Amino acid sequence: MNKSDSERIAAVLEKIGYKKARNIEKADLIVVNMCSVRQSAVDRVYGKIKDFNKLKVKNEKLKVILTGCILGKDRKKFAQYFDYILNIKEILNLPYLLKLKTKPPENCSPWSYLKIEPKYSSFPMAYVPISNGCNNFCTYCVVPYTRGHEQYRDKKEIICEISELIKKGFKEIILLGQNVNSYPNFVGLLQNITDLTGDFKIKFITNHPKNFSDELIEEVARNDKIVKYIHLPVQSGDNEILKKMNRNYTREQYLLLVKKIKNKIPNVELTTDVIVGFPGETKKQFQATFDIFKRIKFANAYIAKYSPRENTAAYKLKDNILLEEKKRREKILRDYVKSQK
Repeated sequence: MNKSDSERIAAVLEKIGYKKARNIEKADLIVVNMCSVRQSAVDRVYGKIKDFNKLKVKNEKLKVILTGCILGKDRKKFAQYFDYILNIKEILNLPYLLKLKTKPPENCSPWSYLKIEPKYSSFPMAYVPISNGCNNFCTYCVVPYTRGHEQYRDKKEIICEISELIKKGFKEIILLGQNVNSYPNFVGLLQNITDLTGDFKIKFITNHPKNFSDELIEEVARNDKIVKYIHLPVQSGDNEILKKMNRNYTREQYLLLVKKIKNKIPNVELTTDVIVGFPGETKKQFQATFDIFKRIKFANAYIAKYSPRENTAAYKLKDNILLEEKKRREKILRDYVKSQK
């Protein structure tokens, strides 16, 4: 989603006359697209501030803008370091901030930016958001506080965008959403898209196990235009931790879902997300997660070390797992995934 957002930022800037600089030293404008979901991303931006300041000494005209999914806490911390800070939903205000228009756009809803035609940068693959925001309120996650509640793009708008992409020769369309399969009648949307004429394939990310229906499994299995790839975040293999995370499924339900998927789609490529070192996670509870990895044998896994995020329910819990222990658990899972390739 961040990649897709950057493509829309690029489109807005080009429309008002900006061109991509050959390198950062030649730029008059730097736009940083940050995600507050992980502390590591916030830390990387902090690490760039000295570089930006050095560039400003060399080029007094240089403006540096911070955008993306930004927590209020991070917005305050970064205020002194950036010329402007705006949420990704506000990027249509860029011309106004850069004094290229006398007033901000009228009738601009928080999700109008999804109507911007992006500057697609991954040909022959294209990212197409179908929803934005999340209603799940997992206790570790800031997405509902940065992107808001789920909002769904109009089906006709999605079909129209994909139809144009196919005409331009794009071969792989990746549907995006923080919880992509909560889109109303998601299976119907997939059928409408794959009914389009052309040589193309469809992927979709990210799924939530509680929304992955039997009907969706059947559709992926039977539909030749849908890539047999499913990203299914597990986050933890322990029921107590899953409950503390507010994931709304159990270990047993997750394993049953994977069994159904593998039975119907024998050649499926399964990947996952997992968090190690969630507050209170014991070594035994971590072993339950490792056991899930050994049972399922994921093709790949995105492993995050837990970091407290302000506004989330888990922020109130004591972050009592040492960083070294988090790193150790991360390495165990990462090494196991590598060993399976």
